[in-house]
Amino acid sequence: MMHGQQTHFGQTPSQTVGPYFAYGLAARQYGYDFGQPYDSVVAGPHARGARIRLEGRVLDGDGAAVSDALVEIWQVDGAGGYPRHADEAQALDFRGIGRSGTGTDAQCRYAFDTVKPAAQAAGEAPHIDMIITMRGLLLHVFTRVYFDDEALANAADAVLNAVPPARRETLLARRVQRNNEVAYLFDVRMQGPGETVFFDV
Repeated sequence: MMHGQQTHFGQTPSQTVGPYFAYGLAARQYGYDFGQPYDSVVAGPHARGARIRLEGRVLDGDGAAVSDALVEIWQVDGAGGYPRHADEAQALDFRGIGRSGTGTDAQCRYAFDTVKPAAQAAGEAPHIDMIITMRGLLLHVFTRVYFDDEALANAADAVLNAVPPARRETLLARRVQRNNEVAYLFDVRMQGPGETVFFDV
């Protein structure tokens, strides 16, 4: 600004999380030519536990699939263990963390190849922690994925029991059998009817 002159700038518009996260966090999935620490393969063939595929969509308030969401999961393996460092992750053939975008699938699905987790502690049901980032969110949201074929364990889980009974179903992944593959289907509804339960953590 020159002496004696005053410049008036308009207000800078707010900016929510954009699609740039795919470039840094799911680079290979989106065809970028640099590495990343985590991708959609959480467990290798020698990891402890029964192999499963976890997949689903992130749905907006109108029920439409979101094409630019990033889904991150954290979990223990089939023996209840979580790798404490990179060498242990390599030895266990299990990363414990995965990231998958919804922008490269024709149906806007995320997908993870992993193992079904064991319970992390007594009184807990097997579950996977999930974080969702997408356009329109200033902060990511947290939820949990429980399994619909773990009815007894689910009934005793303190976190699941803290959720109103009518909304617990929004945290249950549905088991399907595909030839020799076991998959669990879990759609995340961001708002509106059947909205997924999100947690403050």
